[in-house]
Order: sequence, then structure tokens, then C-alpha cells
Amino acid sequence: MVNFEVFKNLALALPEVKEAPHHDKTAFKVKGKIFATFNHQVNRCCLKFNLIDQDVFSKLFPHVIYPVPNKFGTHGWTLVQSSQLQEEVLKDILGIAYCQVAPSKLVALVNIEKE
Repeated sequence: MVNFEVFKNLALALPEVKEAPHHDKTAFKVKGKIFATFNHQVNRCCLKFNLIDQDVFSKLFPHVIYPVPNKFGTHGWTLVQSSQLQEEVLKDILGIAYCQVAPSKLVALVNIEKE
């Protein structure tokens, strides 16, 4: 089970990530751009994917990963029931979200296996 501390450690392990408050959530940013938030009230995170990754992960884990049900979802923002994922899966999808917003020189430092 992945809790906030595990999520936070995985996010902060990525290059140049900063933690910051974002409304009633905790945001994780790279170069000022949010790639993930964590909602403490419901133990759920929200990640920034491109629409293809959002579609793929939503189909692989339909009850755990799904688009935000409003206009943000149509821009790749995706809800993840992080407590229902294995740590390795969460690490991989956090890296994918990070790469969606990080500058290319930082993306080059992240080892993400894409098939």
C-alpha cells in the first residue's frame, strides 16, 4: 500500500522536484510546473499525462487510474488511487508524469522504460 510518505519520497527523488501547497493538496513541481498533486483527504493523487498515456493506464487499471471527470481530464490530468498500486507501478507513472512537464535536459536524467 502506497501512502503519502512513499508517494512524496518517490516524487522528490526525481531531478529538481519541489514540494508546495496547492489549495488543500500537496503539489510536486519541476521548474514551477505541476506534474502531480496528492489529496490527503482521500489518499489519492492526480498526475499529468499526455492523452495517450492517460488512455493506456486507464485501460490497464480502470478502477484505479481514470481521467479527472471535468475539463482537466481532457488535458491529461488523471486521478490515481495510489493506495491500490504497487510502489514500482507508482514510481513508473510518476516518472511519466514528470517527463510530461520537465525540460528535456532533466527528462534525459530519468530512466523511464516505455514499451
